Amino acid sequence: MSSQENSIPPTHHLSVIILALALGGFCIGTTEFVAMGLIQEISQSFKLSIPVTGHFISAYALGVTIGAPVIAILAAKVPRKTLLIGLMLFYGIANASTALANSYESMLVSRFIAGFPHGAYFGIAALVVAEFAGKQKRASAVAMLMMGLNVATVIGVPFATWLGQLYGWRAGFEFSASIAFLTVVAICFGLPKMQLDHTASIQNELRGLKNTQMWITLAVGAIGFGGLFSVYSYVSPILTEYTHASIQVIGLGLVIGGVVAGHFADKNLNKAIIWVLVSNACSYVLCALSMDHLATAFIALFLVSFSIAGLGPLLQTRLMDVAGNAQGLAASLNHSAFNIANAFGAFLGGWLISQGFGWLAPIWVGVLLSLGGLIILLLAFQHEKKSISACKNDANQTC
Repeated sequence: MSSQENSIPPTHHLSVIILALALGGFCIGTTEFVAMGLIQEISQSFKLSIPVTGHFISAYALGVTIGAPVIAILAAKVPRKTLLIGLMLFYGIANASTALANSYESMLVSRFIAGFPHGAYFGIAALVVAEFAGKQKRASAVAMLMMGLNVATVIGVPFATWLGQLYGWRAGFEFSASIAFLTVVAICFGLPKMQLDHTASIQNELRGLKNTQMWITLAVGAIGFGGLFSVYSYVSPILTEYTHASIQVIGLGLVIGGVVAGHFADKNLNKAIIWVLVSNACSYVLCALSMDHLATAFIALFLVSFSIAGLGPLLQTRLMDVAGNAQGLAASLNHSAFNIANAFGAFLGGWLISQGFGWLAPIWVGVLLSLGGLIILLLAFQHEKKSISACKNDANQTC
């Protein structure tokens, strides 16, 4: 957190700050997933196969993974409001360039570049809302910020996909670019002027690379969140094979679950993370056993997304506690971890299907990954306890 506390002036309100920043999350969420919804239209336009067109999705994920830590480190001394405006302006330009791409190479480069601001934006935005919300309400404030991303799966992605199918795939990215530029305006007027954090520096951010607790916490997200992507990546053929439940129920669960998890995290963050992972593992079991009937499949898919929704903002909040002076790096890397979860979960689910384990195999992957994330989390708690104990017993250390 900043060494100098920022207070909200009378002309602003916490809900306005969250809304302005959540609009950027809505933009990013829409952009990230609309490429999946328009993959057939894009492949036909460039005369590419579906697997090759999938390279554009992978390029974006790679851009997120690389861009998050690079921007967090290099922009450590940039005032947060200025940085958020710059990131979203860059994002809008990058998506506009995607809409103008006329070759495989230009499309690939534009998607890679567009991924760069993704993690850094969410990371810095989370630090901003947490600081203004205060210690007691920061988890729910971060969860409300992430609501923009979750709402995108319910409203933004279907709308952008509809636009792309009706007017050509480029319209979907033009819509995303427009929302990005609208977010720039919202941040300019919605966020108050913020004092520069004088403890922030490139050196402090780089020192965070040696922080064991930070890496263990990131590993919880990289493993524990993978189950959602294992299921989400193959939910359409799973539903086609068993029922015809609407995929939109997943987005609905994400929206509601994030708010509920944030509320409980304000009371006890660590217990809330444990319950998120335990309940998510249980929901996958229920899902695997409930896909034969429409009603039970609907409920099970809702519970899967509802139970995992809070993991992102909760881990984001925990990183604020363990990152020390490397706040920007830790917060941004959280989204790199989730993109690793995306790739890892989808790969495992697809590999099991290709090996003949059936369409329910990705759901059982979700069970194992959630339990894996829980084990890593418990190890993090144990390591943290030992570190505190050792620090107190060493008179030469400052605890």
